Amino acid sequence: MRLEPIQLADCEKVGTGVQRPEDVVVSRDGRVWLSDQASACAEVLADGSLARVGAAGGAPNGINMDRAGRIVIANYGHGFGRGPLQRLDPATGAIEILAEHIDGRTLVTCNYPIIDSQDRIWCTHSTWGGEDFGADSPRDGLVFRVDPDGSVHKLAEGLDFANGCALDQSETHLYVCETVGCDVQRFPIAPDGSLGRPERYGPKLGFAAHEVQHLRPLPLETRSQLGLTDGCGFDAAGNLWVTLVMANKVVAITPAGEVVTMLSDPAGRVMKAPTNVTWGGPDLCDLYIGSVRSDYVVKVRSPIPGMPLVHQR
Repeated sequence: MRLEPIQLADCEKVGTGVQRPEDVVVSRDGRVWLSDQASACAEVLADGSLARVGAAGGAPNGINMDRAGRIVIANYGHGFGRGPLQRLDPATGAIEILAEHIDGRTLVTCNYPIIDSQDRIWCTHSTWGGEDFGADSPRDGLVFRVDPDGSVHKLAEGLDFANGCALDQSETHLYVCETVGCDVQRFPIAPDGSLGRPERYGPKLGFAAHEVQHLRPLPLETRSQLGLTDGCGFDAAGNLWVTLVMANKVVAITPAGEVVTMLSDPAGRVMKAPTNVTWGGPDLCDLYIGSVRSDYVVKVRSPIPGMPLVHQR
């Protein structure tokens, strides 16, 4: 399976009318759900219309599905006063809180959840403050985990704006996008579920925002080289696809550490501020790309199927 770049002309817009569709999750039976600030999640129906479900408040951000078909929502807050980890029952619209405090502090920017084969939920929390993407960013991002018994465990701190995350097929490592660092950090997972010392996975993926501050307003050529990472996900061949949100670009880091540009739209004609990648369809080759600046998500055929997530196996 080869990483053949995707042509922008092959992309289509899906779910038009959704509000802040940062992420997509596709169920085992092919139902497509988008995070939706106007509800909790919105299902894209066969005729292209939306069926909104729930009322999460704040800003539903990264979403994933457990093996029972419930949708786990990392809520980014946005004026909500809090940004908890939630779970939506799509059949009833009921919302439950899975985690809203850690070490006595109210969570304010839960960003992305991923569920493992033991039904544990790993989640990033971006920052306790604002979105400071400068050289003096607070480096206060963290990773926590919620176990099936409801216990919450803080696992890592000091990340430079913790964003999307992914587990590899063997679940031996957790990969976390570090937005301000313009990279992906890889944490080894110990048998007891703790995280070891991280290392950068692949290279720095482009300019940091503060490195080109003096060039503002940025020309498109410079903007397309910004490396701020947002979301990530594995394909079936072990390539880690990463969205570069300010460059309007999706790249893939191969197991050998090579970086391949998979899709680029510097002017944002179709793909604007890409945030997450999700695979679905009968062959897991339907690629969906979320956004925080569009009222739709991008759908396109992927040259390699996605790695099945726990709810798709």
